[in-house]
Amino acid sequence: QVQLVESGGGLVQAGGSLRLSCAASGRTFSSYAMGWFRQAPGKEREFVAGITWSGGNTGYADSVKGRFTISRDNAENAVYLQMNSLKPEDTAVYYCAADRVISGTPVFDIAEYDYWGQGTQVTVSS
Repeated sequence: QVQLVESGGGLVQAGGSLRLSCAASGRTFSSYAMGWFRQAPGKEREFVAGITWSGGNTGYADSVKGRFTISRDNAENAVYLQMNSLKPEDTAVYYCAADRVISGTPVFDIAEYDYWGQGTQVTVSS
């Protein structure tokens, strides 16, 4: 069992930056693939970024590629999402998620994730 707690959300102007953090409990965190998802009002939850258990491979949605960076620190049981050049369309609740299946590639499919945090709100003003 893994518990995930996101933090770092807030209100920022367009063009600004935020760094989201996800703190995980559990001794097996280092074996999980991790991902960040987001859900805007009236829209489905969508994949943002994913990272393998080792941190060696990452993947991004086209909409955030080049602006967002996912990373992890297995010693600290944490995963991060650095968000730069934020746009109003990035406004959403951001969730981190964990996938128990060990994989050498980032996991893009929302259905593959087993554990979810409660989310943190990111609002980008124009």
